[in-house]
Amino acid sequence: MMNEFFTTLWNLTNEMSPYLLLGFFISGMLHAFMPRKVYSNHLAKPTFGSVLKATIFGIPLPLCSCGVIPTAMSLHKEGASKGATVSFLVATPQTGVDSIAATYSVFGLPFALIRPIAALFTALISGVFVNRFDDRKIDSPDVMGLLSTNDSKQKLSFKEKTKLALNYGYFEMIQDLGKWLILGILVATIITLFVPDDFFMSFSQYPILSMIMVLLLSIPMYLCATGSIPIALALMIKGLSPGAALILLMAGPATNAAAIIIIYNVLGKKTTFIYLSVLILSAVLFGLGIDYLMPNEWFTIHSYINEVCHTNNWMHWISIISSSILIMLILNAYIRKYIYKPHLKNINNMRQFYVEGMNCNHCKSNVEKSLMNINGVNDIVVDLSQGIVSLSSDVDDAIIIDCIRSLGFACKLK
Repeated sequence: MMNEFFTTLWNLTNEMSPYLLLGFFISGMLHAFMPRKVYSNHLAKPTFGSVLKATIFGIPLPLCSCGVIPTAMSLHKEGASKGATVSFLVATPQTGVDSIAATYSVFGLPFALIRPIAALFTALISGVFVNRFDDRKIDSPDVMGLLSTNDSKQKLSFKEKTKLALNYGYFEMIQDLGKWLILGILVATIITLFVPDDFFMSFSQYPILSMIMVLLLSIPMYLCATGSIPIALALMIKGLSPGAALILLMAGPATNAAAIIIIYNVLGKKTTFIYLSVLILSAVLFGLGIDYLMPNEWFTIHSYINEVCHTNNWMHWISIISSSILIMLILNAYIRKYIYKPHLKNINNMRQFYVEGMNCNHCKSNVEKSLMNINGVNDIVVDLSQGIVSLSSDVDDAIIIDCIRSLGFACKLK
């Protein structure tokens, strides 16, 4: 049994790793070479145009449902409308160049095309509805006068930006998403080995029931867009319909319990209701469309988990090499995060703040950038593992706390 478990695990990793490495590289290039001000400059007005731009900006970005929250809250603080913020929140975690590439590798072209189309539609409808039915402004903390909009990336040379891109794609992203990707592959392997082949066949006459089950499981859970792929594949092999699998791929990454709480506190009750309602209804609509309106052969999958294609030997070796590189990158990221501790500045004389919900490098980066743009803040040390921000500043503590809270985090003085 153990031999079968590791064989299944390795085969699935081989299937996805080349596309993941390519996706992480493209994601890093987007991060390094796209000025941040481009996003905020086009999202301010509560119009369909701003919603469309936020959706288009968000679809290729590789932010998970954790990392997208501080980014979206930062955009909202910088002037993005509620509708644009929500459309960004919906579109971004569902897709990304890494997950689209991985979706193609596992499910084929139809699924890889439908997934971003579904994200585009859901994000547009969510943003339009929020602008139409919840245009009430929520005052953010009064720190805007202390903030500047300089984008430090513009001062970097091409070589420095390339180095930033590689560090972001192959270290920061893997550090943030690695554990969820590993968890997704492990869950997929367990499902493949232990769930009876006919488990979901019993729900074949009740498609809505199977979709409701998937929604109830996926909405409160944290699933990244890439990590959800092997789980959906394993469930389809066990009889889950392609439409219900798409619901998992949409609802799982798009939200989780922590994200819902933050959106409720920052954007309000009505926006949260619209956000969840449109997401659920759109997921079911697309799921039913796949199951009943599209050719079944488009979504027929082979058991990639239990097979390794040997007909193309060079591709087989590329997969093995890619898997080995991916494993080394994951090990490197976690060694640097949990074992190797670089020498930090002396923080004994710094003020320290507890920040709740700061779970990834996107969160850390948004906190650092926002605080560094406050006049009077000099040095910042962020301990991501403990959720502590230490800084040297002559600014009042309330301003620091308000700035961090405006990004959607809970914050208090240590």
